[in-house]
Amino acid sequence: MSHRGITSTNFSIADLALAQTGRHQISLAQNEMPGLMAIRAEYAQSQPLAGARISVSLSITVQTAVLVETLVALGARVRLASCNIFSSQDEAAAALVVGSGTSESPAGISVFGWKGESSKEFWWCLDQILDWSNYPDADGNTHPGPTSIIDDGGDLIYLVHQGIEFEKSGVLHRQNSWIESEHEIVRELLAASQSKNPTRFATLVSQVIGASEETTTGIQRLEELSRKGELKFPVINVNDAVTKSKFDNKYGIRHSLVDGLNRATDVLIGGKVAFVAGYGDVGKGCAEALAGQGARVIIGEIDPICALQAAMDGYQVAQLEEVIEQLDFVITATGNIDIVRPEHFLKLKNLAILANVGHFDNEIDMHGLEALEGAQKVQIKPLVDQWTLPNGRSILVLSEGRVMNLGNATGHPSFVMSASFTNQAMAQIELAQNATNLEPRVHLIGKLADEKVARLHLPALGVSLTKLSERQAGYISVPVEGPYKPDQYRY
Repeated sequence: MSHRGITSTNFSIADLALAQTGRHQISLAQNEMPGLMAIRAEYAQSQPLAGARISVSLSITVQTAVLVETLVALGARVRLASCNIFSSQDEAAAALVVGSGTSESPAGISVFGWKGESSKEFWWCLDQILDWSNYPDADGNTHPGPTSIIDDGGDLIYLVHQGIEFEKSGVLHRQNSWIESEHEIVRELLAASQSKNPTRFATLVSQVIGASEETTTGIQRLEELSRKGELKFPVINVNDAVTKSKFDNKYGIRHSLVDGLNRATDVLIGGKVAFVAGYGDVGKGCAEALAGQGARVIIGEIDPICALQAAMDGYQVAQLEEVIEQLDFVITATGNIDIVRPEHFLKLKNLAILANVGHFDNEIDMHGLEALEGAQKVQIKPLVDQWTLPNGRSILVLSEGRVMNLGNATGHPSFVMSASFTNQAMAQIELAQNATNLEPRVHLIGKLADEKVARLHLPALGVSLTKLSERQAGYISVPVEGPYKPDQYRY
């Protein structure tokens, strides 16, 4: 696989010359990621990840760079690929490859990814980080694959599982999120792997002790595997840690949605009408951000509980079809398919803006848009496309229907990602120390660990926690040191 950037055995990125720019940004991000830096300090001596080989599929951002270098600082070796074709920051990738000359990144990290990959390049990059055969350790030993995985969206873990099934049957099952061309790309990749090594994935999975998953979409896919009894190793559910789902999902998108809209179009949000499809944690953050800019926000929901929350938060709740002609912005945040379809495109106001913040690109039916007879696309600037429709109106689509806060902007801010990624680091430590005691299913992060992640971030915000007395703790039947809420508490 080749692209216009720089490729070697152990990295493939856009431009090594961006390394210094990336290193400056990583240094700034470290100051805003107190949780990860505290984990580095706490475990620097004990090296709980010594010997770990971690294949990581996350957006290649400066925040991910801080996580990856934290894993290295705790003893791990890492191979990193992007989880989305538009979500890489090329300067962060370059900085990781070149390294910092410190203990966290002494000789660089193996990175495969660049902004603007094709689907074929995306899957090639994922395949590369599963192959450790040309990446010897300090003693010169090589290994076929990783000991653990960090994933965002479930594609990497799914590739491993599909690889095993393909080696057995020669059949690749079509995933709901894949279009036919993507299915064929993965099938060709697995066929090439099988012809070279018929038992590669079986051997690979025998060495994987576990994984941790970052997103709602990924957890949905892995829970399905778990229910069928097909999950080959334990997976720690980082997404549903309170300090992830109630922080990254809500407060992160509250920041990065508006950032992406402004960088993409610089269209005034105040006074306009915005429709947010989905009022889960991500949708709540979207609605709050748009309302904070002065937009009138309408929510679309299937869940009566979330719909009631939206109504009591002061938002109109309606079906898209009821309000379609009023809308200036349509934001999809559902994790489902076919939310905005061709019949909707034709009813939108002229130059209405469509943007998706879900993991996959099928919430806005881009293939239906492309198939509209007479529809024509003009690129206004990278990842901002004006589609002229058969009715003479135009709409603006951001990031080709993919996750726009990473495509049109740089994703969530460092501080909120520190909470998410501190969970990831702690999950990997848990796997290294306790994976043999974990069943091959999806596991939640415990309340005490969740509270620890929050606690690590409080000093940076000047927070002073009230402390329970023994009498108070006894009165509400909790330990003085926590956890303070029962498992069923919803926050």
